[in-house]
Amino acid sequence: MITAYAAKEPGGALEQYQIEVGELGAHDVEIDVEYCGICHSDISMIDNEWGFSQYPLVAGHEVVGRISKVGSHVKSVSEGQLVGLGWHSDYCQTCYSCNSGDENLCQQATPTILSHGGFADKVRANEKAVVALPDGMDAQAAGPLFCGGITVFNPLVQFDVKPTDKVAVIGIGGLGHLALQFLNAWGCEVTAFTSSESKSEEAKQLGAHRTLNSRDNSAIEAAANSFDFIISTVNVKLDWNLYLSTLKPKGRLHFVGATLEPLDLGAFGLIGGQKQVSGSPVGSPSTIAQMLEFAVQHNIKPQIETFKMSEINAALDHLKSGKARYRIVLEKD
Repeated sequence: MITAYAAKEPGGALEQYQIEVGELGAHDVEIDVEYCGICHSDISMIDNEWGFSQYPLVAGHEVVGRISKVGSHVKSVSEGQLVGLGWHSDYCQTCYSCNSGDENLCQQATPTILSHGGFADKVRANEKAVVALPDGMDAQAAGPLFCGGITVFNPLVQFDVKPTDKVAVIGIGGLGHLALQFLNAWGCEVTAFTSSESKSEEAKQLGAHRTLNSRDNSAIEAAANSFDFIISTVNVKLDWNLYLSTLKPKGRLHFVGATLEPLDLGAFGLIGGQKQVSGSPVGSPSTIAQMLEFAVQHNIKPQIETFKMSEINAALDHLKSGKARYRIVLEKD
């Protein structure tokens, strides 16, 4: 039996919910949840903003805990091991993406949220979806790395971002504050686009070498032809053609923030400079492991605020208020 906190309807408050579980699968593990981060994606799923939520819904996909049970064929992890679990709890393990190390692109992958997530005392997953925490990692702060962290780290690997590149980050929040840290440690010259002047100094402390006011069109226009790579972490509509103009020829505008409105982009802005627009989800288990090692080596941590698991509705309200700095982590009671 798993004790969880579930939404019974779109936008509903979370209530305690008992989940009957059968025998553990041969390749599955059960994790005693010690910490679980809250991501804005959890709110999107609770509110059914993306249209595929199933109720009762147990969200939570930034899990850190110890393995309490292992299936009969599990070989990669063992009981008592401290591990993390992110957006996916299983993969088909037979498709081209799975067989080429891009499990996060598997079209049949199981979202952790849809198979009962980490807002619970226990969670189950296939062994291939869990990643052991490296020595020296702060378990309390590690959860957000399994979604927010890997979401901004994965593009550095996928698109061969170089230490000599000039990179800009749009939005200094749950994703952006981690992107600044990773990019600075990667060796890039880092610029932060932020709409909040109060965040300018903080962005520099996190790793930005300079900041630009995203509400000042003249300042953005003055940055024309400046960046090799721009990573957008926001979920709102901006003047994307203006940002495209700040890219160097062959530069890339990359989306990890799930803006729901269509991108309004002029073809000539792309064609003239041979520029690229792309997006990516989280990362594969191997890339997550690489990211965790890099974070330990460079002392990269999310800034967190903590709530007890039983305070989950208050924690969600705090995130919705926009006042979280910058990630919220639930601790077991």
